[in-house]
Amino acid sequence: MNRAALLFGTLVLLLALAGVFAALVLHDGVSAAATPTKLEEFLARNARRLATPSNARAMVNPMQPSEQNLHDARLHFADHCATCHGNDGSGQTMYGRAMYPKPPDMRAAATQNLSDGELFWIIENGVRFTGMPSFKGHGDIHDSWKLVLFVRHLPQLTAAERSEMEHYNPKGPGERQEEQQEDDFLNQAAPPQTPSAPAASKKKDASPQ
Repeated sequence: MNRAALLFGTLVLLLALAGVFAALVLHDGVSAAATPTKLEEFLARNARRLATPSNARAMVNPMQPSEQNLHDARLHFADHCATCHGNDGSGQTMYGRAMYPKPPDMRAAATQNLSDGELFWIIENGVRFTGMPSFKGHGDIHDSWKLVLFVRHLPQLTAAERSEMEHYNPKGPGERQEEQQEDDFLNQAAPPQTPSAPAASKKKDASPQ
């Protein structure tokens, strides 16, 4: 086999592989509602790992998992992250289910097996071609390390903690309007406040002058 034939055969093989890959990726057109194939999930996980600098993987979290640090991270996560990831980290939210690729279940091994440094790097730098943004430069760097602590805590998240987080979730215009209507109704239903009577009133002297 001469060199030209070998090159032609290699080119045909590469085009065939590209066609198969394109068919897998575009199995539902370019719809974000599609569910990624297992091959896509495998490639995405490994691409994310390869894209993370080796020195980032070895970084050590300077924040300790104290009650205060976890509390700070829990409220931060509820306000900044739960819209896509859910308070429990499952990714089962209106926005999360509509994304492509979908946010991972952060309680699962695929996320929990990442090093602290890898989690920190992802929070700070985001992940290209996904909905994960970069938070570098937004707030104190220690906030990102606290979020790493919270990601580790997600498998043990309690119902009371989830309930607390709900009060810090972002609210849309509809929810704010509904709350305002409830407040207006309660204020109208409440009895008007009357000034309290003096503790001791002077009685008029009925005796003749």
